[in-house]
Amino acid sequence: MVEENVKALIEELSRGNNFGEKITLVGASKTVDADTVNRAIDAGLLCVAENKVQEFTEKYPLVRCNDYQFIGHLQKNKVKYLIGKVTLIQSVDSLDLAAEIDRISAKKGVTTDILEQVNIGMEETKSGFSPQECVDKAEELRALKNVRLRGLMAMLPFTSDGALLRDLCLQMREFYDILKKNDADIRHLSVGMSGDYKIAVENGSNMVRLGSAIFGKRLYGKE
Repeated sequence: MVEENVKALIEELSRGNNFGEKITLVGASKTVDADTVNRAIDAGLLCVAENKVQEFTEKYPLVRCNDYQFIGHLQKNKVKYLIGKVTLIQSVDSLDLAAEIDRISAKKGVTTDILEQVNIGMEETKSGFSPQECVDKAEELRALKNVRLRGLMAMLPFTSDGALLRDLCLQMREFYDILKKNDADIRHLSVGMSGDYKIAVENGSNMVRLGSAIFGKRLYGKE
């Protein structure tokens, strides 16, 4: 089933988004064992991401992936376990966190790619920069010497209101285009999960984070 899901999604996403851009499929592999993740990789999945640092550290030696990312809420005291191993930290939700990533990256002699997380729905239960400040804060993130800003990330609200979701995706695309206009490093607009990725792709996203759509609801827990 996992192999079939991966191949079907690769085929579906190969058509690109509404801007004609290639879409990066990221397998969100929380709660999924390393063997199953490797089956997905063997079927063609190129990018994998974890939500929890402990799970990442346990699976990192076992997962055969050259593009292993982090997408969950990250505490500053756990940054040290990711630097030099992850290819991208998508969930940078504060300047303090970015500064710690920069500090540890400098200590290890590496540059860490990050995405700026935007709380596009202004939800109290989610972290991230506000829509009003995300463009200005991006300039501060760019000033860090051992961090490279690669784009934006957002989690859409859980709602059946398609018009609202489209509007939020288009807002994210507008912010992304502003940043990308004068910065060749900006490449990723990561919006869309298993329940809403189709709307996200239709409205500007070029990176989606899919868990249950790849691994199934049983393997992927309750989500």
